[in-house]
Amino acid sequence: QGTIAQEIFQQYQEPIDAIFVAIGGGGLIAGIGEYVKAVSPKTKVIGVQSVDSDAMRRSLEANKRIEMKDVGLFSDGTAVKLVGKETFRICKRVVDDIITVDTDEICAAINDVFTDTRSILEPAGALAIAGMKKYVEKHRLKKKTLVAIACGANMNFSRLRFVAERADVGEFREAVFAVTIPEERGSFRRFCELLGNRNVTEFNYRIADQSEAHIFVGIGTQKATDSTTIAKHFRKAKFATIDLTHDELAKSHLRHMVGGRSTLAQDELLYRFEFPERPGALMKFLTSMAPNWNISLFHYRNHGADYGRILVGLQVPKNEQKKFQSFLASLGYPHWNETDNPAYRLFLK
Repeated sequence: QGTIAQEIFQQYQEPIDAIFVAIGGGGLIAGIGEYVKAVSPKTKVIGVQSVDSDAMRRSLEANKRIEMKDVGLFSDGTAVKLVGKETFRICKRVVDDIITVDTDEICAAINDVFTDTRSILEPAGALAIAGMKKYVEKHRLKKKTLVAIACGANMNFSRLRFVAERADVGEFREAVFAVTIPEERGSFRRFCELLGNRNVTEFNYRIADQSEAHIFVGIGTQKATDSTTIAKHFRKAKFATIDLTHDELAKSHLRHMVGGRSTLAQDELLYRFEFPERPGALMKFLTSMAPNWNISLFHYRNHGADYGRILVGLQVPKNEQKKFQSFLASLGYPHWNETDNPAYRLFLK
């Protein structure tokens, strides 16, 4: 494993400031570290572990091997409860630092490598890249020569959907919120107007209370501090807001569970729509509606396609059905009536 470091120095003749290496049991970083410290002592050897599988970091801090009771399995290639005796002995001498990263940061690194090279790394393979990115940001490094070892591409196809879902949060491209607005006609539209030109990545809502509506919303961002800024913007408009961007329960489960049956959804019609993924499409829908039609259900998630698939529940009085059909015709969006769908009647009606 030390020959990896030999190849690096053979291929790159200039000084290297740091080499980032994923750590499981410690064999890879021990081999690389031995060679690096022998030929380039000033080059830092920095280990990277996932936050829920960091036995080496804990062991080095305690100056003895620490066995973890449980380890996270997302980065299964580095999921080690107890590091080896010999690797621990070597790492005490050759490892300069260890940085830990979470699942979202690993997913973002997988996305980065795919964007640059069209290669797909497994989580353990992207660990060093995620750590390098975090280290650069933490220490505000500039004009440094850094190397990250991409050490595995054994990716299961079924994992790709999860990786794509979480990469945006890891790259600070998405923030998610729970927002409470008044349960009254027009408040949904006012909330959408408040979003302005921001890209909405997800929108989940189901009528459940006569006075308040609770919305789960995802919004596109550009930097880590954007979620705080957006939350303040909502609160300034008198909408109670909770920032869920780093809430694991919300990201893994609750976003898929918003909804259920509602006794308040009287005269509800359920429709699927295809909206063009462009600014203003949702506002066109809202401004075309009759003011007395209430949105009782709304579900949308951006999947990167040209058209977004949206599920909408609308409370339309029976004597306004013709007017509603005229609204659908004038809207011009493809739509399907799902009011009689058995799945809807089992789980949402």
